[in-house]
Amino acid sequence: MRRGEYLEERMPDLRAKVEEYFGPVTGTQTVDGQELYVVEDPVNPVFERVLVGAASYEGKKDRLAVDFVERPAEEVIAAGEADAAADAVDAKNNFLKEATGRDAKSRRDSMKRSVEDEPDHDLD
Repeated sequence: MRRGEYLEERMPDLRAKVEEYFGPVTGTQTVDGQELYVVEDPVNPVFERVLVGAASYEGKKDRLAVDFVERPAEEVIAAGEADAAADAVDAKNNFLKEATGRDAKSRRDSMKRSVEDEPDHDLD
């Protein structure tokens, strides 16, 4: 998200948006102390499972936490569902753009910068 923007402002009803893009939320799961929505049976057959939530960090604004678990490409193709792959990519990118206000290229560039800014670690 851009400076001054907050997830709560961009997506006041995160659960509804998750359901709009991926299917009904079937429960929640705690991951690293964060409560995430779980979609066990996503509408797109490429996804095996989707976890999404707001990750809160003390003294920092909330961040979007996502885990898109996808079926192996060979399995999707063998099931005759290869056309769903493009829709899955669109669903992920559109959801992330709506949540963060940034397109895929901008998100990729941001991740590259954050990795470049991390100090080198010795692997002794």
